[in-house]
Amino acid sequence: MSTFFPESELVINGDGSIFHLHLKPEQLADKIILVGDPGRVNLVASHFDSKECETSNREFHSITGQYKGKRITALSTGIGCDNIDIVMNELDALANIDFKTRTEKPEHRALTLVRVGTCGGLQPNTPTGTYVASVKSIGFDGLLNFYAGRDEASDLQLESAFKKHVDWNPKMGNPYVASADPTLIDRIAGDDMVRGITIACGGFFGPQGRRLRLPLMDPNLNEKIESFEYEGMHVNNFEMESSALAGLSTLMGHHAMTCCMVIANRRAQKMETDYKGDIDGLITRVLERI
Repeated sequence: MSTFFPESELVINGDGSIFHLHLKPEQLADKIILVGDPGRVNLVASHFDSKECETSNREFHSITGQYKGKRITALSTGIGCDNIDIVMNELDALANIDFKTRTEKPEHRALTLVRVGTCGGLQPNTPTGTYVASVKSIGFDGLLNFYAGRDEASDLQLESAFKKHVDWNPKMGNPYVASADPTLIDRIAGDDMVRGITIACGGFFGPQGRRLRLPLMDPNLNEKIESFEYEGMHVNNFEMESSALAGLSTLMGHHAMTCCMVIANRRAQKMETDYKGDIDGLITRVLERI
């Protein structure tokens, strides 16, 4: 017998849309491009040949349309893995729960999700302007630790090697390692994106080693992260969503990955704030390859 999802768990608005995203099941495409900035949804959709529908609620802005014969939903998530928890659970509900009966659909619908974002580069080969694809994401956010199947969905060997290398302080919570969909990585990253490990942080300042007035728990953590190597991969960048996206997608049976444009290089202590035009190049690549 199928599980029944009560109103307190599956929250549906009066118009039949899901609580936060304000999307209805029929408005969701199988191919989804995720962006952090609600304003960037319009940039993605500016390339569409036609637009089918548009919704907006808080930081969640979506446009579904057609791009060269492909039906695509562009959706903003806002910042952070906590928002990805909302987005992924509600997208999965839209795809795999019957809103009329509040039960799981008999056939699973797998979504393809590509996050297009910005990040901070950590290696000499990731200067500003570089496109980076996250093959593995180390989550400092702790989100996946709240879900059953966390270990089965994680790369436990990489997790152990990383904690040993950086002498991880358990007071900062337990990191997990999520993997992007390998077939999707090959298709989207092509030969013009640097592949490797990404750290998904639970904040912009302390978790990424930025110090303003507050001292850090481990002032040397960034240096240890930069020197970490695992099976030929280095930690290329910091961002704030990739681990939750990859981890939850693995648990839910979806195909997901993150690719970002480097707008800051922490080693060089350089930051590019006027990047909005440049990221359109990454968006067009993803639209062509998704």
